[in-house]
Amino acid sequence: MALDVVPPGVLDWHFPRSVASVALMVRFAAEHGVDERTALAGTGLTGAILADPDAQIDAGLELAVVRNLVRTLGGEPAVGLQLGARYRVTTFGIFGFACVSSPTLWDAITLALRYLELSFTFCIPTVEQRPGETAGNLHDEGVPSDVRQFLVERDLTAMYVVMTDLLGDGLPLRRMEFKFDRPRYTDRFTEIFGVEPQFGRPANLFVFDPAELERPLPQSNSHTLSMCEAQCRDLVTRRRERTGIAHEVRDRLIRVSGAPAGIEEVAHALNVSVRTLRRRLSDAGTSYRDLLDEVRQALAEEMLGTTPLSVSDVAVRLGYAEASSFIYAFKRWTGTTPAAFQRGRRAEALGVRRLREGG
Repeated sequence: MALDVVPPGVLDWHFPRSVASVALMVRFAAEHGVDERTALAGTGLTGAILADPDAQIDAGLELAVVRNLVRTLGGEPAVGLQLGARYRVTTFGIFGFACVSSPTLWDAITLALRYLELSFTFCIPTVEQRPGETAGNLHDEGVPSDVRQFLVERDLTAMYVVMTDLLGDGLPLRRMEFKFDRPRYTDRFTEIFGVEPQFGRPANLFVFDPAELERPLPQSNSHTLSMCEAQCRDLVTRRRERTGIAHEVRDRLIRVSGAPAGIEEVAHALNVSVRTLRRRLSDAGTSYRDLLDEVRQALAEEMLGTTPLSVSDVAVRLGYAEASSFIYAFKRWTGTTPAAFQRGRRAEALGVRRLREGG
């Protein structure tokens, strides 16, 4: 079986997410004597928001809840492992159902990596094929140091438990390794994962037999998978439009009417360096140029279709030095010229007006 390693759909944890993970953490905290107000301190979140299945939040708010848990429960042994074991396939909604419906474990893993921003992870996973073994590697370099070990434990345990759910009868591991020092609750790792980890290693990883990737999933269903994956694609698109760094850049460009404010000016307005802005946009699956084109196209269509402005006037308002450059760009976006688009919209508006007058 030839396997291609699929890169994760996002490369850092700064993606919006549903409130399901925070709701789970609040319930977990309550079971350990921490009330909702303490668990949600400093976030502005309420029980009503957590009860809304359509609510989504910035990753920073979930991180704030994590810090509240570490502050109040950090003295308990293996609290990260305990929390991670609470994440089941059903916790992830339609994303989880898509994984369950996949043909094999490998198909589920590649789908999970592709739609990683529908998860709740802070540590970014990759899959590595080595001679005679497969390794799941959890990258924690971008995770704040004060909650790093907690989130490595939580995220890796959650991933392992979900894969166990998918297979139905467990995933035998060959070994586990962690970057942090040996904790006093090593036996809890062995209870959950079936192997005693090594600590103080270069990476956070778990290793298993590549043959496990070919195992069929008991609830595989191609029709359900197709429907679920379509919903995952739609959900990712809508989240990227509504929140996150891409949304902030779009909003900034719309304020300047699509004129070329320049990435330096946008980065300054967002309080980040140009390099950081480029990286975060890349991690979100887009770029400054793509967003500028997107905003310019939307504004161009609006101005051409609803105002008496000429093609040259629209070009100037969008920051083009020459109308010919705008015409070329518009044709690349839409497949037609601005003039043809404008004639079509005016004809549509005239037809609607005649219908109304005739009615």
